[in-house]
Amino acid sequence: MPTVTAAFVHALTAAANLALTPDGEILSGGVVVHQVAPLKDGQLDDQSFFDLICWIARRHPDRVSLMAAYAEAIRMDDLGVLGLALKTAPTLRASLVRLERYFRLLTDTAVYRLDSSVTPARLVLEGRTPDHPALTLRNECALAGFARNARDFVRDGLRLEFVTFRHRCSGDPARYEAHFGCPVLFGADRDSIALSAHSLDLPNRLGDMALSDFLTSHLDKELGPTEPEPPLRADLCRRLSTALSTGIPRAASLARDMGMSERTFFRRLSDEGTTYRDVVREVQIKLARDLLEHSECSIAEVAFLTGFAEQSAFGRAFKRWVGQAPAQYRNRACDVPHLPQGAVMAGTVQRLAGGADTVGAVAV
Repeated sequence: MPTVTAAFVHALTAAANLALTPDGEILSGGVVVHQVAPLKDGQLDDQSFFDLICWIARRHPDRVSLMAAYAEAIRMDDLGVLGLALKTAPTLRASLVRLERYFRLLTDTAVYRLDSSVTPARLVLEGRTPDHPALTLRNECALAGFARNARDFVRDGLRLEFVTFRHRCSGDPARYEAHFGCPVLFGADRDSIALSAHSLDLPNRLGDMALSDFLTSHLDKELGPTEPEPPLRADLCRRLSTALSTGIPRAASLARDMGMSERTFFRRLSDEGTTYRDVVREVQIKLARDLLEHSECSIAEVAFLTGFAEQSAFGRAFKRWVGQAPAQYRNRACDVPHLPQGAVMAGTVQRLAGGADTVGAVAV
């Protein structure tokens, strides 16, 4: 059965001016006013938590105030090692990578996902349980809590582009916007916070790579028994496919953005039987072929989009890879009927060539 860390439960009850005992008693002024299942190993089952949210919402009809109080009540320090790892990551982007990977240690009722395939990027909250009336308020509190804490641990001030919720607004939209400090859109396709590239690259106040590496190694040990480590190569391909237009990224920079040390980065690639250079070459070859086959980019533009500073260097590399010069490859490709997949790929390549911030579609 899915569970929720007690930190979230305590924050919710504190937001409602209540207290929670380990036995599941909800106290108001020292008097028991409600009962939930006892906490087990610092966790509460999801149904008990969701029912508690609904019960509190009925007692406190001003949900904007309740959401704001929750955001003040939940602190990064309440989240143990994960909270410290988020604060000590070098940048906000690195914090979100850690949040995405390790949030399951706190609950398996939802996950966070950083979607960089759109501009601005989105930190998306995705549910992992059947629908429940409590989820709308849960999602509002979760995003409000993250935004409040991120503003604390990001050094130079964090600006949200906008916030979206899938459900309809049940209060005054202006109050939501006043709380988040940005437009808040309801009836959207997902529950998310939009963040600019500049915001994602802001440094954290306590950023310390050595300490962050130590903490994430501890989190990896906790995560190990619950789920195998996801393949690094596929994630790396997605990131490289949009990063190459500004040159080949340094491995150390990508490692930091993916929430790990350079040493761990190289070790994991080695465990998967590959190297950083091999993955870069693989992405360059696939991207170059797709652009030559399905776009109207010039050879010079293809060279730029695949990470080459000079067309001549790209031409030599491409001929070494596939045995043909780029122009010759393009001419031969035009004479070969394309598979139906080509129409989809062409649209993706066209967006990439036009400068959109797409991720991975042409690289994997």
